Order: sequence, then C-alpha cells, then structure tokens
Amino acid sequence: MDFSQLIQTIAVYALPVLFAITVHEAAHAYAARYFGDDTAWKMGRVTLNPARHIDPIGTIAMPLLLYFATAGTFLFGYAKPVPVRFGNLRHPKRDMVWVALAGPGANLVMALMWGTLFLLLKGVGLEEVFFYAMCKAGISMNVGLFVFNLFPLPPLDGGRIMVGLLPMRQAMAFSRVEPYGFFIVIALIFLQVLDTFWMRPLTALTRMLVNLLLTPLSLLVS
Repeated sequence: MDFSQLIQTIAVYALPVLFAITVHEAAHAYAARYFGDDTAWKMGRVTLNPARHIDPIGTIAMPLLLYFATAGTFLFGYAKPVPVRFGNLRHPKRDMVWVALAGPGANLVMALMWGTLFLLLKGVGLEEVFFYAMCKAGISMNVGLFVFNLFPLPPLDGGRIMVGLLPMRQAMAFSRVEPYGFFIVIALIFLQVLDTFWMRPLTALTRMLVNLLLTPLSLLVS
C-alpha cells in the first residue's frame, strides 16, 4: 500500500469523520435531554468536543486496522454510545423514537451541508482539489452513517426506532435481540448481506434525495 496515498486519504477523511461522529452522538444526547433524560448531559455528552465521543478502539484503532487489512475496501467503527435512560423520558416509548432518529437525522443534515459547501466552492471558482475531495468524503460518510444506523436491528438506531413503533408485546420481544445485535450486524457485513440488500439501495436513494434538495443551489451556481 502506498504510504503517501494513505496519508492523503486520512487527511481527506479526518475532519468529515470527526464531524460525522461527534454531531451524531451530540444530537442523541441533546434529544434525550430535550425529551426529559439529562443522563448524557450530566456526563458532558451534549457537546461538539470530539474527545467526549471518540472511542479509542472503535473510532481509531479498528478502522485503521481494517483499512490496512482490507486495502481500504472495508471500514467499520463506532463511537462511545450515548447513555440514555428511556424511563426518564416524558413519554418513553414515543420519545425514544425521536432520540434514536436524532443521530441519523444529524448525519443527513451534515451531508446536505457538505454538499452545499461543495457547490459554494464550485461557485466561487476554487481550484484546490483537496477541498472538493473533503466535501465528497463528508457527503459519503454522512450518507453512509445515515443509512447504516437506520438498519432495523438493536442496538442500532433503526432497531430502537422499531422498538418505539411496535406494539408493546412485540417491542419487548424484539428488544431482547439487542445483546446479540452487534454480532449479527458484523456477520451480515462479512456475508455482504447488509451491503447488498440495505446499504447499496438505500445509499442510492439517499444520494438522490440529497441531490434533489441541493438542486436549487446547484442551478444558481452553475
């Protein structure tokens, strides 16, 4: 593997990854406090300080090891989960849906922000390719996190949304999957089931949505 290419890739992705993870987790923490649970707030997680959300293993070591091991074809990582005591929420079953949606929602907004920045740079005629590459990385990272985290399996956000939407009996049964959810997701990733039947189609749809929402600005700067 070309070392200079590795450094360039890290430089392009470092800021988008930090923002994507930090704002995602901070959004969960803020939503939890808004709906009545201040557990994360008391722990200092309602913040844009990346140090509060980064997990040394999941955010740094694991992605780097996978990058080297797979020549950059497979990346996976995670941040420190935001602690939420759902019983503290004013309407636990309903509010947990909004708390879970806050993280992916923040990623979708950030994808739009990176896309806006890309178009604005294009509009002013900037020729530095590094910044365009960073904007594209920001869009890709946030779209990827948006789609991945909506996969309907606990402990992912999509799983918690399902628990909040299902009738109580089915929700309780479904929530029992959570202790095994992480291992199921890893297995689905390695079997390429998650990529084929979830990530690819939903990523394409999300990119279409982002492009559609950015169309007015794109027409203005073209």
